Amino acid sequence: MPTDSAPSTALPPADGTPLYLVDGSGFIFRAYHALPPLNRPDGTPVNAVMGFTNMLMRLLAELKADAVAIIFDSKRLNFRNEFYPDYKAHRPEPPEDLRPQFAIIREAVEAFNLPRIELEGYEADDLIATYARQARAQGRPVTIVSSDKDLMQLVDDGIRMLDPMKNKMIGPDEVFEKFGVAPDKVVDVQALAGDSVDNVPGVPGIGIKTAAQLITEYGSLEALLERAGEIKQAGRRQKLIENADLARISKRLVKLEENAPVPVPVEELKVREPDVNRLLSWLGVQGFRSIIAKVKAEIAADGTLADGAALHAAAGDGGEQQRRDLRAALDGRSYAPSAAPAVVRADAHIPRPDKVEHVLVDTEEALAAWVAEGLEAGVVAVDTETDGLTPMRASLVGISLSTRPGRACYIPVAHIDPSTPKEGAGGLDFGDGAPPPKQVPLTRALDILRPLLEHPGVLKVGHNIKFDLQMFAKHGVTVAPIDDTMLRSYVIGGGRHGHGMDELAQRHLGVTTISFDEVTRTGKSRITFDRVPLDKATAYAAEDADITLRLWHVLRHDVLADRMVTVYETIERPLVPVVARMEMEGVLVDRQVLKELSNDFAKRLVELEAEIHVLAGRTFNVGSPKQLGEILFDEMKLSGGKKSAKTGAWSTDSSVLEELADLGIPICQKVMDWRQFAKLKSTYTDTLGEQINPGTGRVHTSFALAATSTGRLSSTDPNLQNIPIRTEEGRKIRRAFVAAPGNRIMSVDYSQIELRIVAEMAGIPALQQAFRDGIDIHAMTASQVFNVPLDQMTSEIRRRAKAINFGIIYGISSFGLSRQLGIAAGEAGAFIKAYFERFPELQAYMEKTKAEAARDGYVRTLLGRKCWIQGIQEKGARKSYAERQAINAPIQGTAADIIKLAMIKLPGALADAGLNARMLLQVHDELLFEVPEAEVEATSALVRQVMEGAVDIGIPLVAEAGVGLSWAEAH
Repeated sequence: MPTDSAPSTALPPADGTPLYLVDGSGFIFRAYHALPPLNRPDGTPVNAVMGFTNMLMRLLAELKADAVAIIFDSKRLNFRNEFYPDYKAHRPEPPEDLRPQFAIIREAVEAFNLPRIELEGYEADDLIATYARQARAQGRPVTIVSSDKDLMQLVDDGIRMLDPMKNKMIGPDEVFEKFGVAPDKVVDVQALAGDSVDNVPGVPGIGIKTAAQLITEYGSLEALLERAGEIKQAGRRQKLIENADLARISKRLVKLEENAPVPVPVEELKVREPDVNRLLSWLGVQGFRSIIAKVKAEIAADGTLADGAALHAAAGDGGEQQRRDLRAALDGRSYAPSAAPAVVRADAHIPRPDKVEHVLVDTEEALAAWVAEGLEAGVVAVDTETDGLTPMRASLVGISLSTRPGRACYIPVAHIDPSTPKEGAGGLDFGDGAPPPKQVPLTRALDILRPLLEHPGVLKVGHNIKFDLQMFAKHGVTVAPIDDTMLRSYVIGGGRHGHGMDELAQRHLGVTTISFDEVTRTGKSRITFDRVPLDKATAYAAEDADITLRLWHVLRHDVLADRMVTVYETIERPLVPVVARMEMEGVLVDRQVLKELSNDFAKRLVELEAEIHVLAGRTFNVGSPKQLGEILFDEMKLSGGKKSAKTGAWSTDSSVLEELADLGIPICQKVMDWRQFAKLKSTYTDTLGEQINPGTGRVHTSFALAATSTGRLSSTDPNLQNIPIRTEEGRKIRRAFVAAPGNRIMSVDYSQIELRIVAEMAGIPALQQAFRDGIDIHAMTASQVFNVPLDQMTSEIRRRAKAINFGIIYGISSFGLSRQLGIAAGEAGAFIKAYFERFPELQAYMEKTKAEAARDGYVRTLLGRKCWIQGIQEKGARKSYAERQAINAPIQGTAADIIKLAMIKLPGALADAGLNARMLLQVHDELLFEVPEAEVEATSALVRQVMEGAVDIGIPLVAEAGVGLSWAEAH
């Protein structure tokens, strides 16, 4: 039976062998709901078994633990039912297809030779509690792998939780965020609040928040119940007095037993090498071919598992794609939290081929037959394989086609024999080395494929087809017309889940695809795709094309059913070739400017470091947050410091330094300046030069088309959208982006587009009219809010109005505004209140938008795009953040839609006008062009005309242009 007594002696330091206690029962249900129905060859359901197995392997791969136990519930009844028979009585029975999987999952643990623990009369949580306390008594750190709130009472010095759903550690801070009290008070809070799921009664009418307040005020449940008569609120006082016994019973129910008679000593909970034959035999019975292949690939010559770790290798240690695949099986994070569990859909439009044919095409005759088949089909899935992921540096290795669901081929065009030495290890020598495999040479293959790829009557479908367009364009092949399954998924669920092909195959088709790591290996043994044997390359690449075509059949129906055809057909699909071309253009970068800036920043870093050392009174590593924290809070005795519950070190993040700098602490401002220079140097001036393409002399960023919830493009490799522009040093970086001789850089951006959008979406007549009349919107707002006539407006009053204008649409708080303006929080709050009083339509819009997000899970832009809002159904800080997102997403998303429409129209408009400007970059509301000197004026006028006329939102759009020899001059 649980006792209320706490350990009387201090625990030893947690520096022994870490112990990981896995909540196996929790894993089972998460696995069951993460994967669609799946049967093994004899018809037994095994979707939860497969999910559990993948979860287990991934967990072990990432933890690399020596001591692990998988702990299960035994039977539903346990000692709690002896004194409260209704405990968990209302829980539904497990689904019919899950029941037979419980025993098989226990077999999985045994097949991997891991400790499997369960004990009749006790719950898994009780065993976890007991083992955790025993291990800590031995000086061992403990990690409980679970997201179960009932286990949070165990969090302590040396005991933490790992939430496998969010891949997030849970310590005292996270427990406090959840319950409003420290871990040692969680039981008291749960006893008051009760739990309807487990049928823990609690005190009627008291929730978690109220319970936390009461326990914080009175110290404990017993103290509260003893002094219940002192409570001022009559209703609450009466409930506590009348239900005191229920509260005490509830505490006995929720408190975990820490002295259970464990069936296996804690010292024996170890990870042991599995018996390979037994493991493979068990996997074979389940029909888990993909897992068998991974395990076999890691079997060493002596029959053991290489590095003792089929578990590590099969989970894709070192392979990001494989980790993503298994993470989806582990915790379902690829699915919307509010959505129903994914299942294999039975819709009639989902193709389910009776036979799968994935063939190798290595002759011109066979390729010509596939081209004829594609021309006859009218819709063909196309995919390319390359030796790299950067289009402007990668080489085309092979092409795959699919002409109908289940039928696909792979056409190798530049494979080499895997035994050929890598360049730099003796050099490539095809004369004396191994000959390349039999295949159609690249040039001939493209000649044969061109009539299909360029045929206007054949739709070419790809998944992220932008990459494929670029690979073909490098060889003079213009692929059109095109369709993109990634973007079809994106317009339906932007922000709701991922849109990678592997995830969508699982979500919509119930198919687990071959991972990239399976064919190219991982880590240092990774090979490029041109060295993959043709049988493996064919299985992988042909499947990609096949799955893409199957997804197209599903998603074209879903886009129609979801009423997202207009967004897809007018914005997303026509944008693909525009962005593909823009990336290939690239932007010219001056290495000398980068070098000079890097030297300047290095000198400034040295100067700042010396100044910081003087202020600190000694030398230390300015880049070390730990040492900086010791200087500020241990040695300088500054107030306001906070220590991390996980590391015990002082926090020195930007928010901490900003607060201290605002108080006039010079060293904090100096450190912030030092960090800014260090980031500019490491992120831009030192690395941009390395990212210049040697063939073009330009930097070619990649724009992700389906990465944000709002429809915005995002830039990577390198990220050119995040170059700081609010500081002089950040703006200097743009000096390195220059025009080619005889050209100029032209920057054209929308003026105050988000304010114009919010004025229209919220229906604010005063702001709408101001924009129509061309009035200075910030001066007008200042006049309206602060009752200052326009002819008496000062720059300071206008600055305050500008901060509120832009801050309001991002959900700025009075505290945030006070810091931005350097005023008291109360004064800032009064400004915001006055703003809403003057423009009540805005507050009404915000409340309406939050309600719509909570009801639907998404909000819409003016053009109809859905922006899904994660966390809108949650509570506390997570919900507040989601509500701010809900307010801003339609505004930011509409701005993204508008500039996309302008980008789509501009290439044709420039060509029709005989102008030769090239679009180079899109940075949120700005477009960057390289323009011949003689065409600057005409181009400026045309681009502004197209951007301003991209769409009619009811309020005029205004685009402003700047021109110079560099981006800095033009902006």
